[in-house]
Amino acid sequence: MILCIDVGNTHIVCGVFSDKKLILHSRYATEQIGTADQFGIFLRTIFKENNIDYKKIKAVSVSSVVPSCNFTLHHAISQYLPQATYFMLDSDTKTGLNIKYKNPAEIGADLLAGAIGACSIFPSKNLIIVDLGTATTITAIENGQDFLGGVIIPGMKLAMESLTLNAARLTEVNIEVPNNVLGQSTTECIQSGLYHGHLGAIKEIIGGYKQELFIDKPVTVIATGGFAQLFKDKQVFDEIIPDLVLQGLRIAYGSL
Repeated sequence: MILCIDVGNTHIVCGVFSDKKLILHSRYATEQIGTADQFGIFLRTIFKENNIDYKKIKAVSVSSVVPSCNFTLHHAISQYLPQATYFMLDSDTKTGLNIKYKNPAEIGADLLAGAIGACSIFPSKNLIIVDLGTATTITAIENGQDFLGGVIIPGMKLAMESLTLNAARLTEVNIEVPNNVLGQSTTECIQSGLYHGHLGAIKEIIGGYKQELFIDKPVTVIATGGFAQLFKDKQVFDEIIPDLVLQGLRIAYGSL
């Protein structure tokens, strides 16, 4: 078995694969990672509750966009999964992607993992990958191998937090699909603005990619990330693959 861990700004997402099958999926608040012992005990507890023998985990594949967590995470794995090989994905990893980014070292490991996963599922295809997390990233892949670049915009939760921090009379709301575009209370106005503003931005960027990069060419639009399901009925995405990054981490380790 292989444990894949994606360390994001809001959540640490963990997945255990048996061969190619995802048998466990869990989340842990990044800000609460604590000590190596705390995170290691969390992992052991999750495995026990799901009847997974931690001694059968032979490898751990990691992507991280939070450098401050990396030492704690590595130490936790070495202490609580000592039998497992530890691998961290970065821009120097041989992934099969042809990176056409000005400075490949700047690319987030989560973007690389998502691209690896998408190219494995849709080989030789033109792809647009929309990852809706703390930030929303929209990445373009050509011919299933050329990583062209992308766009980064504030995610929905980040946008809401910006409103509440900088506007004295606005408070946090639940991020959900509004019933109408027109809001008739402050809560409804914020919810509609967050949702439809984000939807509009995603549509505009996808449209721009199709005009700049894929004019008259077929392209598959894939969504992943915590907020992807909110837009499932808007006919923006061809596929929603919640575990895309974890799949990419599994594949990246297997290609070593």
